[in-house]
Amino acid sequence: MLAYKNNDNWTPSIRSYELSGGVKLELGHRTLIMGILNTTPDSFSDGGRFLEIEAAVQHARAMVADGVDIIDIGGESTRPGGEKVGLEEELRRVLPVIRAIRQELPDTAISIDTYKAETARQALEAGAHIINDVWALQADEDMASVAAAYGCPVILSHNRHDRNYADFIPDVIADLRSSIGTALAAGVAAEQIWLDPGIGFAKDYENNLTMMGNLQQLTAIGYPVLLATSRKRFIQNTLQLAAEQSIFGTAATVTLGIAQGCQIVRVHDVKEMKQTAKMADAIVYRQKSLRNEF
Repeated sequence: MLAYKNNDNWTPSIRSYELSGGVKLELGHRTLIMGILNTTPDSFSDGGRFLEIEAAVQHARAMVADGVDIIDIGGESTRPGGEKVGLEEELRRVLPVIRAIRQELPDTAISIDTYKAETARQALEAGAHIINDVWALQADEDMASVAAAYGCPVILSHNRHDRNYADFIPDVIADLRSSIGTALAAGVAAEQIWLDPGIGFAKDYENNLTMMGNLQQLTAIGYPVLLATSRKRFIQNTLQLAAEQSIFGTAATVTLGIAQGCQIVRVHDVKEMKQTAKMADAIVYRQKSLRNEF
């Protein structure tokens, strides 16, 4: 059952990030757009398209032209049933692309989509600025220490090995709070922690819809929330469309997420979702500003 309601108490987290190489990010003035760049042969939507460095850089250029704020680079597909990739192969896939994009687009923030601490460390050394961990520091005990050592933002995405929820939303929040505790205990600054509800991870169709209707319970925790719904299976199943045809369904989820306080969206279709976010921001941020005036 959906429990969405307008989150009148939500106020955007105003945060400024001075990242390595002089790259800057501002949260709280508009929704940030994270563009997906998979250097994998088997990702569910764009597998194999950007394996070559020049193709990856060209795609990155196009995303920047379309208004992307962060480019998220991953070398292992996280789709259900995706093939596990060893450390050396993952590094081979992502490091040359990170270096090339950092050189070509020095003002653009780069995140590394990995759950391996050594991949994150070498990616940060190569020019990445943000860790995007789909296992929220659970898969590699050294990941929290790497994030702390580099003082970078780290995205904690909800995930678990089963769907044995006693009470779904409270359990998701408890899982994320546990990962937050792990991060803080390792020395990660609170302002460097971002959350992700983990749409599509350890969640069935109804779980995903329920999560989408209760995002305000995550944004209320007080950390910036990233929403990653782009072309995902629950949208495909709802609309009975292929991944690449689910752009309007993705736009609906992006709008709903922004209305509930999500401040970053991770997407394939940067141009279209930039427009979607701009329209939603014009309404949501104006309403928040008006409330603060009275």
